[in-house]
Amino acid sequence: MLPREIIKKIRRIQIHTTHIVDELLAGQWDSAFRGSGIEFEEVRPYQFGDDIRSIDWNVTARTGHPYVKLFREEREMAVMLLVDQSGSQGMGSNWQTKREQVTELSATLAFSAIKGNDRVGLTLFTDGIEKFVPPRKGTRHVLRLIRELLYCTPMGTGTSLSTALEHLNRTMSRRTVVFVVSDFQDTGYEKALKVARSKHDIIPVVVADQRELEMPKVGLVRLRDAETGKVVTLDTNSRACREAYREFAERRMQERDTLFRRLNLDPIHVYTGEDFVEPLRRFFHRRENRS
Repeated sequence: MLPREIIKKIRRIQIHTTHIVDELLAGQWDSAFRGSGIEFEEVRPYQFGDDIRSIDWNVTARTGHPYVKLFREEREMAVMLLVDQSGSQGMGSNWQTKREQVTELSATLAFSAIKGNDRVGLTLFTDGIEKFVPPRKGTRHVLRLIRELLYCTPMGTGTSLSTALEHLNRTMSRRTVVFVVSDFQDTGYEKALKVARSKHDIIPVVVADQRELEMPKVGLVRLRDAETGKVVTLDTNSRACREAYREFAERRMQERDTLFRRLNLDPIHVYTGEDFVEPLRRFFHRRENRS
């Protein structure tokens, strides 16, 4: 039996994200993701102006009258959410942690998928695979995904994007739309990302906090790395210290974004404490124009 607090959180997230999907992102999912192909639907009598290449010669020969084949787009897709649950997800300097932002964003993507009649699954990862839920349809299934996001107590604290992407390639044999929701504070995942990109439609969702980019001037502070446990003392009054921190953060961002461009990936960038609807809208709009 789930605690009452978790049930309330699930219900709140359901109401909030359903509103976003129905009112703010209405129709954009279907426009951005058009399905993987076409499938035969029916035949009907030939009409003036029909493409003669669509004539069904078997039915035409059998009936003595020309008939054409009709096709419809194969809309149903599989969508997988690869969601980072590492220790750094607990950071948040703007009333909201990265984990809270990730949960609401992932729920919005999941509800968008099922509204588009697609199947959606979930992989929670740290430096290992914490939970895997295969893609399915339905509101009850999405509520289960939200529960897993809220109720997950990770065994690991580190981040291994390679492990998550390799698991994806083993478990999803057909081409899948994959949202990788993470702060991407990891290295050495380039090869795994390249392989996954060749098999699937990979969409990086970069979740960040402004304090990761700019150190405040607050004197001597002791900082503990949430993933490794390492503790360091920094003098934030030191201009050199703040500049070194900013340069390191910018260099890491540039390396990540260069990799995305090289692999022709279109990332979504969101920040804690800020509305993620507009970044999603812009992304869906770019996808629609591209397709």
